[in-house]
Amino acid sequence: MLIPCLACEARFRPDEYFNACTDYHRGMDLVSWTCPRCGNRDDLRVLPGELGFGYPYRGRFDVHDRVRVPGLRRQRGDLRLDISLHAQSWRVSTRLRQPA
Repeated sequence: MLIPCLACEARFRPDEYFNACTDYHRGMDLVSWTCPRCGNRDDLRVLPGELGFGYPYRGRFDVHDRVRVPGLRRQRGDLRLDISLHAQSWRVSTRLRQPA
């Protein structure tokens, strides 16, 4: 299974793709991802069996595009999102934000 970058259409193995996830925003339930090839940054929601791409809008995350990833699972933690696909797993931590 290869997962595409929606900007440059490069395709990545799940390990490459999920290792490029940098931040989990629990309140909006979204993950920040930066393409290793073109540097494009996307926000996405990990859903059972698919990735949902979209934008934060009016305090929530609107999914506009979906990419099927059969077998994809997720488990929300207090300050992290655990992603699993078959026997592999990845943890995306919440970056602690400093008060303004």
